[in-house]
Amino acid sequence: MTHDPIPMNSILVTGAAGFIGSNLAKRLLRDFPEARIVGVDNLNDYYDVSLKHERLAQIAALGGQWTFVQADIADRTAVEQLFAGHSFSVVVNLAAQAGVRYSIDHPEAYISSNLVGFYNILEACRHHPVRHLVYASSSSVYGANSKVPYSTDDPVDTPVSLYAATKKSNELLAHAYSKLYDIPTTGLRFFTVYGPAGRPDMAYYKFTEMLLAGKTIQLYNYGHCRRDFTYVDDIVEGIVRVMQRAPERRQGADGLPVPPYKIYNIGNSSPVELLDFVTILQEELVRAGVLPPDYDFAAHRQLVPMQPGDVVATYADTSPLERDFGFRPSTSLRDGLRAFAEWYASRNV
Repeated sequence: MTHDPIPMNSILVTGAAGFIGSNLAKRLLRDFPEARIVGVDNLNDYYDVSLKHERLAQIAALGGQWTFVQADIADRTAVEQLFAGHSFSVVVNLAAQAGVRYSIDHPEAYISSNLVGFYNILEACRHHPVRHLVYASSSSVYGANSKVPYSTDDPVDTPVSLYAATKKSNELLAHAYSKLYDIPTTGLRFFTVYGPAGRPDMAYYKFTEMLLAGKTIQLYNYGHCRRDFTYVDDIVEGIVRVMQRAPERRQGADGLPVPPYKIYNIGNSSPVELLDFVTILQEELVRAGVLPPDYDFAAHRQLVPMQPGDVVATYADTSPLERDFGFRPSTSLRDGLRAFAEWYASRNV
């Protein structure tokens, strides 16, 4: 059960120079030309900043009521100024320090962005009321969960990385703020997002760069890890649908208010083994002219054991998303990797 659609008149997108954030901003400018859209990003150097500037240039080229602010959501004063200067109807928090393996050696980056930053956003929503706060969680919260597909009803108390722990913490903080301050919040657990202009630290992008350089790629768990690869346009479609309908305020059986709080998975619901994934990626890179037809893939592939903080499989149960919003991701891995390969070729070949 959800409310009537929320007016999309003033929207904040944090992490707007990021992969998902930039795609969302472009979609919002196209779909809601009357909306004032503010993007914020700290433009950190976790990966090549030029890619972030390239994304921002594409957003700006669309025109519309777009404003970009370079700031860090971990900066309480900057966040307060942002909210005081605009009356946001919807906030979409996509700013976060991403990456499972990076969190093993750089925990402070995750505490700052994913915990302090998210707390600042919650506090700002508390003092400058919004109609809906939507925020990015992650499939990583399922940790070592052996039951598949992953359901939002499953326990998520065994994170296997600090990144996962911070995302679970976001969900807990959001629930507390929904309960205490009546802030409608929806968390979206994203499953392995990929596509053109994606993050260079993601496997498909990294593998492409390494193969092009003649290096050997490593497939963890001997290539038998399974991932629910979700195309970025499907993720954005899910966000746009969800952000327009906040969780309903209602009373529980005890007569007390139930927090206006929801969690949904957004995944493709069709896990693919890394070996199969790499095969499709290679075929599409050859098709796009990124790699030569006679490239010796076997010589550039190494099967290795599992890595700390990694999980064997991710697999989304998206039935609640389909039930409440009439949507389930459906872009095939081949179509998505073809779009990536063609984008990569247009930039690099």
